[in-house]
Amino acid sequence: MTLEVGKKAPAFALTDADGKKVTLADFAGKDLILYFYPKDDTPGCTKEACGFRDAWKELGRLGVAVAGVSADNAASHGKFAAKYKLPFTLLSDPERKTMTAYGAWGEKLLYGKKVTGVIRSTVWIGKDGKVKKTWARIASAEKHPAQVLETIKAGG
Repeated sequence: MTLEVGKKAPAFALTDADGKKVTLADFAGKDLILYFYPKDDTPGCTKEACGFRDAWKELGRLGVAVAGVSADNAASHGKFAAKYKLPFTLLSDPERKTMTAYGAWGEKLLYGKKVTGVIRSTVWIGKDGKVKKTWARIASAEKHPAQVLETIKAGG
């Protein structure tokens, strides 16, 4: 990930599952976990989303919002959120501009082959809009949400 801790997070304006524009400024005054994932309703992405769902109440008590970003459209996000009762925002980035700005789009290895695609990664953006922590090239989608929660509880 090309983001620097302590620097302003790149601004974004993306559409949620209801077709509403959501911007980074909408989260001002809150900590935000912005996570990037390849595709709705696929095994790894589902485990990751359900992990954030399961940590949702505790994250909320800590004043932390969660938003997931993929290239999927609003209808896909709506179905995915409904199927797994996801309480947080899913954002569509079909042009991959936000993914690129956050270092979540690029070359990666998939089954031993170099491909261009979504790099599963997460950014913790503080109340001040600055990057507090990044998790680049996440190895375990299933374990990652618990790791994020533990890091937040430990204060970073």
